Amino acid sequence: MSSPSRTFISRAEISAIYTLGEDAVIDLVESLLARINSLEERLESVESQLKKDSHNSSKPPSSDGFKKRTKSLRQKSELTSGGQLGHPGRTLDWSNDLTRALIHPVVTCCDCGTSLVNTPVDSWDLRQVHDLPPVQCEVTEHQCEVKCCPNCGILNRGTFPSEVKYPIQYGPNVQAWIVYLMVVQLIPSLRICELFSEAFNISLSEGTLYNIRRRCFDALEASSKEIKVALIKSAVVHYDETGFRVGSKLWWLHVGCTDSLTFYFVHTKRGKKAMDAMGLLPEFEGIAVHDGLVSYGQYDCVHSLCNAHHLRELIFIVEQFEQVWAQEMIDLLVEMNQGVNQAKNAAIASLDSAQIAAFETKYEEILARGFKENPVVPPPENVPKRKGRPKQSKAKNLLDRLKNHQEAVLRFLHNFQVPFDNNQAERDVRMMKLKQKISGGFRSESGARMFCRIRGYLSTLRKQGHNIWNALVQLFRGMPISPIPKAE
Repeated sequence: MSSPSRTFISRAEISAIYTLGEDAVIDLVESLLARINSLEERLESVESQLKKDSHNSSKPPSSDGFKKRTKSLRQKSELTSGGQLGHPGRTLDWSNDLTRALIHPVVTCCDCGTSLVNTPVDSWDLRQVHDLPPVQCEVTEHQCEVKCCPNCGILNRGTFPSEVKYPIQYGPNVQAWIVYLMVVQLIPSLRICELFSEAFNISLSEGTLYNIRRRCFDALEASSKEIKVALIKSAVVHYDETGFRVGSKLWWLHVGCTDSLTFYFVHTKRGKKAMDAMGLLPEFEGIAVHDGLVSYGQYDCVHSLCNAHHLRELIFIVEQFEQVWAQEMIDLLVEMNQGVNQAKNAAIASLDSAQIAAFETKYEEILARGFKENPVVPPPENVPKRKGRPKQSKAKNLLDRLKNHQEAVLRFLHNFQVPFDNNQAERDVRMMKLKQKISGGFRSESGARMFCRIRGYLSTLRKQGHNIWNALVQLFRGMPISPIPKAE
């Protein structure tokens, strides 16, 4: 008997099937049970999706809506909020470099009205105001001499500075401001035009903004290649990818980064095809820190998995399924991380072998309890087999990953160069997602690529302590700062 299209069956229908004999009743019950099991699986899947948010999955905080949770994976500090005892604070410093001094004289006595114009000053009460002068556009005319040689009659012309290329143009400061506001502060182009008009009395079109951004993009071609080469040679590199809207379609933003380098790349694909086009992983031989996406595993380098992702998934299993092993694994991973951090703070190069062995033994014991709590369930005999791997629970999938990739999960325990998580890449992606949230995406592929190259260069310089504003001015003067740290 085929499975009914609905679970409810009327009493008359049941009676009719009952008259057909025992086999007909058994077929009916089995079909209804199969239908109930299917609906329960769908219900569990929907409930799991509804209960996932940024604290127990990889979903971004922006997707939490109005019911945002404030719970964090970080341990609560014993310190009170605000500045701590002994903190020097930060305020305006008294300046000896004055632009001007304004004297406010005492003319008459406030009590008897006697004139004090000629009375000597006993002392001064001083106050300082730090402010910006009125901003106005300066127009500099470059005048190159043209002289005729009295000997041979040849005209000789003076040479304009390298950054003065056109009869009329904006200078490096204006161009630096435009790129800084577009790419660093993420201000939409129309609002930048309004700002320049109202604050600087400079009338700009959006086309001018995009042309200046393209000049910046073109000038950074060599620097972008230098960043790629430096990342390929790095010992540890963080990798991540996230959805990115380009031309109203879903593209993918890929990032490769360290604490001193950042490289962004956009592509229509998320997996290996995009990673090959990005050009980092095919030649990379160091340690790749990532979230465990299958495509990363196809590259012949050493891998390290992000444990912040594991903690969020474990929290979900604790909250949704109340499985004890998941809480035990959370506690163990946090304990491992604390042990590594304490060793680093004490300038110890590595954990001793006995401590590592104890951690790994406990890790494997917790996994064993997890597998016991989540045994393999054979598929029903009367259900046709599906292609691919059999469907498993979230808990079982996580257990398989933690066991099959134990070395990559615990690499931070053995090598202090490897971090516990992939937060470096997630931090570098965060502002790019903010750009998308502000603008809704990019209208063209070229705009997205320009933004990524410029943002990657500026992110790199910021990590190295450079002043981003000064770097942009230098760039438009034809003297870009090298993105390669001296230590590398």
